[in-house]
Amino acid sequence: MRDAYRSLLTALGAVLALWLILGFWPLSSGSRVALSLLIVLVSGVMLWRQRRASQARATAVREIVDENLPPEDFQGAVILVCGDNSPLFVSGSHNRETRQGWYLWVKDAEQLPLLAQHLSLVRPAQVSQLSVMLAVVPEQHTSGDDFTQHLRGWQRAVVRCRAAFGTIPPLWTVTWVSPPVACAEAEPVWFTTVSPRSGIQVYQPGQGNVSLTDWPLEIGTDGRLSRLSHGLWLDSLLAWQNSAVNDLLSLRRGELPVMTPCVQGMCIVPVSGIAGNLWQQHITSLTALPPDAFVSTEPLPLPELLLPALPRRCGVSRRMVFWRYAGLLGGIFLALAMLASWMNNQRLIRNVGDHLALYHQLTGQPVAPKLRAQQRLRADGALLDDWQRRGEPLRYRLGLYQGLRLIPPVEAAVSDWAPPPPPPPVIKKIIQGPKTIRLDSMSLFDSGKFVLKAGSTKMLVNSLVGIKAKLGWLIVVSGHTDNTGNPQLNQMLSLKRAEAVRNWMRDTGDVPESCFAVQGYGESRPAATNDTPEGRALNRRVEISLVPQANACQLPGKHPAPSQDDGASQLNGE
Repeated sequence: MRDAYRSLLTALGAVLALWLILGFWPLSSGSRVALSLLIVLVSGVMLWRQRRASQARATAVREIVDENLPPEDFQGAVILVCGDNSPLFVSGSHNRETRQGWYLWVKDAEQLPLLAQHLSLVRPAQVSQLSVMLAVVPEQHTSGDDFTQHLRGWQRAVVRCRAAFGTIPPLWTVTWVSPPVACAEAEPVWFTTVSPRSGIQVYQPGQGNVSLTDWPLEIGTDGRLSRLSHGLWLDSLLAWQNSAVNDLLSLRRGELPVMTPCVQGMCIVPVSGIAGNLWQQHITSLTALPPDAFVSTEPLPLPELLLPALPRRCGVSRRMVFWRYAGLLGGIFLALAMLASWMNNQRLIRNVGDHLALYHQLTGQPVAPKLRAQQRLRADGALLDDWQRRGEPLRYRLGLYQGLRLIPPVEAAVSDWAPPPPPPPVIKKIIQGPKTIRLDSMSLFDSGKFVLKAGSTKMLVNSLVGIKAKLGWLIVVSGHTDNTGNPQLNQMLSLKRAEAVRNWMRDTGDVPESCFAVQGYGESRPAATNDTPEGRALNRRVEISLVPQANACQLPGKHPAPSQDDGASQLNGE
């Protein structure tokens, strides 16, 4: 469930980030695409890593057997026993149940966060009942440095439980040491520290707790010596406890915070130890007489008397943590969306304001810049009006839209100026110039002759289809030759050939002779060079063209009505 909530938070964060980029922030299209791809990539990597971590945790918690966990309706304290916890449990057993508590054996520091996470998932109602007990048995260690590293490992594991519970669980310590040889047969003696105000108290079975100062006075002379021995033994234990355990927990080291035990207990009871252990080293440094080692097969007594003093806290379920983070993401999204909306509105005001300022600066002379500025304002006004009717885009909303106050000045500016009317159109009269048809003289006449050849009629008919006689137009037939031969004879030949073509057109089309003008230019107007055979062939030609001329091409006694073309015709004739 925890992994599912974490995946949901990641997906929710990705969706909100994409919504923020695509819907609110004023970015270019390329930037939006790049950031969207980056968010999708990062979210995919995070989901993949979360899946891998989930699989790793599932593999690690396989060693946790649910049968060792307290039942769901258990109302007592749930204690995760860390540190030197092996002497507290029977071999092969991972839990101990008492009337007030349920003690769970933790294999090592690596298993503690996993067990805490597993409990938060399968027993979420018991999170408020859970605490961590650090069991300290100095007679199980021989090296002070190893013991310090041992405690720091457990300290880091307790800090890592914050991910499962939302906070560091309550931590308390219990220390077990063997009694003096003279008190070996006595009952276990418990010394407790519930609060600094109450100091150290001694637990009396059936009587409760008494202060350490009153404890030796409540017994006769025979037992007072034993209690004094326990008191001296306790002083040595407190000195070792403060230097080896309390000072380590009370110092901040890197990521390790200060951990002050909420409750402390010390029990003097026979403990199976190893030779040369830390407790023997400590007593030897004080008395030069190492205490004897005990051999015991019974599990150490449990600190039942301390359970009522453990703090109860309000449990935080995984669902509550999820909704807290979801609310945090929603708040961040809302803040950034409002910031983006404010930026978009400020940019809108700035753009429309710039258009208005430019429009008012232009005088209208010339007209084009002023007209373009007015068209931009019309576009702004149409856009604002459309948003007013159908609602502004999401990126301008969130209570920050300011486009309504821009509509009146835009409408007033658009209506206070109109461009001058355009000048009347100038109608240009297109006067068609003379149409010229060029005929090859060698196709019509034999060399040096001016009589039309047989078979030339078909070519004349095909070529002169567009030449039509009409009033006010003169049909000009001009003849041309190359520079071969005598110039006077060439001029005469060109004139005769022009007259032959004129006569054919007059007789064939029944066109009055007044519609024709005949000219012979000889070699004076070459169309190409006479230096090449191709050029001389082009110069041997007859040209027919229509030329506007007043009173041209009319029957005797017929006068054309005056028209608008007369002036243009006379002008061209001139």
